[in-house]
Amino acid sequence: MRIQTNKPYSESCDQNREPILEVIQPLLKERETILEVGSGTGQHAVYFAKKMPHLNWQTSDQPIYHEGIKLWLDDANLDNTPPPLPLNVSSDTWPNQSYDVIFSANAVHIMAWDNVVDFFVNAPKLLNKGGLFILYGPFNYNQQYTSESNARFDIWLKQRDPHSAIRDFEALDELAQKAGMTLQSDHDLPANNRILVWEKS
Repeated sequence: MRIQTNKPYSESCDQNREPILEVIQPLLKERETILEVGSGTGQHAVYFAKKMPHLNWQTSDQPIYHEGIKLWLDDANLDNTPPPLPLNVSSDTWPNQSYDVIFSANAVHIMAWDNVVDFFVNAPKLLNKGGLFILYGPFNYNQQYTSESNARFDIWLKQRDPHSAIRDFEALDELAQKAGMTLQSDHDLPANNRILVWEKS
């Protein structure tokens, strides 16, 4: 019998899951497959997959996070959450299949900019035509912070890792356009976060 270790836990996942769901649930009503990039603890995956059972919610992350993700998936025991895929946006081979949606929460400000570029180059290749690329997190506009708390958060990020930073919306949108995606919507969420939604042409 395998002894279950404590599942990893992110308080922010519990705090932001309802506002995120409110935005993405209508967008995903007619979709069937989703790839989550940077699944972290796995909390978002089990919550959203339970709320949207019509979706096959595929988690992915670097292998060091897989044990924790599997603990959440195993406990939830849902039919629509296959085991996590190993994925580093720059160095791993991306899945050899297509998806209706690619979703990522609180990841691009953790990645180095080169990784963000690779993310925007590779992810759209997996999207079906008309597929959605959805990012959640804090973003700057016109190279300006949207709040004092985001400015403090950015300082903390760079002290922890000089390659991390809150990303500029305009720079991300330029990458999206180069990859054949068009901004569909930009949603204001609590705690100075946003959801950006691009659609593949």
